Amino acid sequence: MFGTTGTARLLLGRLVAPQSYTPDEDDLRTFQVAGLRLPVRATVAITVMVFVVIFDFSRTFIPDELIQYDRNPGMQRLQAWDRVVLFFLVPLLVILLGFRDRPSRYGLRLGEWRLGLALALLGCAVMTPIAIWFAATPEARDYYAPSWSSLPDVLVTNLLDLTSAEFLFRGFLMFTLVRAIGPIGVLVATLPFVFTHLTKPELELVSTLLGGMLYGWLAWRTRSIVWGALAHTYILTLLMAAAGGAFTAN
Repeated sequence: MFGTTGTARLLLGRLVAPQSYTPDEDDLRTFQVAGLRLPVRATVAITVMVFVVIFDFSRTFIPDELIQYDRNPGMQRLQAWDRVVLFFLVPLLVILLGFRDRPSRYGLRLGEWRLGLALALLGCAVMTPIAIWFAATPEARDYYAPSWSSLPDVLVTNLLDLTSAEFLFRGFLMFTLVRAIGPIGVLVATLPFVFTHLTKPELELVSTLLGGMLYGWLAWRTRSIVWGALAHTYILTLLMAAAGGAFTAN
């Protein structure tokens, strides 16, 4: 009994052990504006995040004649490609050309893959009955059912969309902030993620702060956005499939 308890405590201790994200000289470089001394990289990351989210919400780079507001599968795929550019390629170029840094420092790697895979599978198992239950509510069904088409089509759309979003919020923004202001950067980076859900069902919106923190913690603990992106894709695809099936049945 003692041995089992001791092993469990050891594993839990390793799981929640503080992670070291020691900043280098460039992470700590600052500039001054009107008496404000600001970290260069963190300021750039926040500014880029704000503008790409605005452009995404406004659909600035999607031609007006292609914009539809009924959340049909074609529009969802178009928005996913828009996010690949805004949420993934733009931050990646900032890292490579502006920061002159390695993308692996911003979560584009497998990281602690054994732990990441195990936690992602555990999270998916826990969320499966919750997602199916939520999909049956009228609010979720009305919102998600119009976006359902087929599993391969929706899976590709969600993978493009959510990998890009995870990189923007949990990779580019969060890892930059963590090196500038410490672990509170995980929470700070979650806030704009929450705001991007403002048009979604209220129950989902309310849960997004906790969910976003869990995705942030997973990236912080494993040093990778991969496992959060895969889990996020599974959960959303399951939710859409269940909502689409329930919608059709009714």
